[in-house]
Amino acid sequence: MTFSDALNKVLNDQLLILALPLFIGILLVEIWIDRKKNLELYHNKDMWTSLSMALASILVDIIPKTLAFLALFYVHEANWLGLRDVVGRQWWAWAILFFADDITYYWFHRMNHEVRLFWAGHVQHHSSQYLNYGTALRQGIGERLHKYFFWIWLPVLGFDPVMIFIMTSVNLIYQYWTHTELVRKLPAPIEYIFNTASHHRVHHASQPRYLDRNHAGIFIIWDRIFGTFSEEKDFDPPEYGLTKNIDSYNPAYVITHEYAAIWRDVKRADKFTDKLKYIFYAPGWSHDGPDLRAKIVRQSVKDP
Repeated sequence: MTFSDALNKVLNDQLLILALPLFIGILLVEIWIDRKKNLELYHNKDMWTSLSMALASILVDIIPKTLAFLALFYVHEANWLGLRDVVGRQWWAWAILFFADDITYYWFHRMNHEVRLFWAGHVQHHSSQYLNYGTALRQGIGERLHKYFFWIWLPVLGFDPVMIFIMTSVNLIYQYWTHTELVRKLPAPIEYIFNTASHHRVHHASQPRYLDRNHAGIFIIWDRIFGTFSEEKDFDPPEYGLTKNIDSYNPAYVITHEYAAIWRDVKRADKFTDKLKYIFYAPGWSHDGPDLRAKIVRQSVKDP
């Protein structure tokens, strides 16, 4: 497959195109149920902000996705470990990639919460105080700039870039259904292995016990293994949004507010090392105030 052929396949991602009517259909059904039962799962201005984020993410994604594909393609062609022709597109290669992609997503997502510069590009997804299928479309904008390079290790192992991008689409499509309050807990074996709506409600919650928990894409087992799992507690139902919510539905402000906050903090820090910490430490760190990083705040929870 030539570079141009492969790139054309990725830029015209048929999986996401085919999934779009499904996304819209599920969204409309949830809105209908919400209106019929008066559940107040949606807010009109918030919904329009989410749709604006969806459009912005599609537009912003074009150049980073193209550049990332170029890097993935040439790493694959370099064939440093001699695995390219061994892996090919065997059935077992797809099976291995399914798990390799998911653990890659876990670490990408986790770093988006634990590195403030990355958080600035991801925070848009968490800025809504509602959890619904509209929120699922509210994708992070700035994270597009660094996202794909977390996957650079996969072509080294022989997986071609088209396979990788197909699998990232599969992962993204799976995650869509987890953004809802209408689906409660599933049977225990499913809840133990897979990311579910219950687990993802935790991820979007702003209470101390839930901060920076459940970063999974498809398999919640990564959170269990790496110590970032938290169960949804009936006595502490998730409250969605940020620890300090923004008072704006303006898409431009939603996209840029955390970058502006980082810049203000960097300017007021005197020491160069502190300036770097405001960029690369987790959100909530301060050189002259209380340490409000999630790992510190969670220590205040008596019954985690």
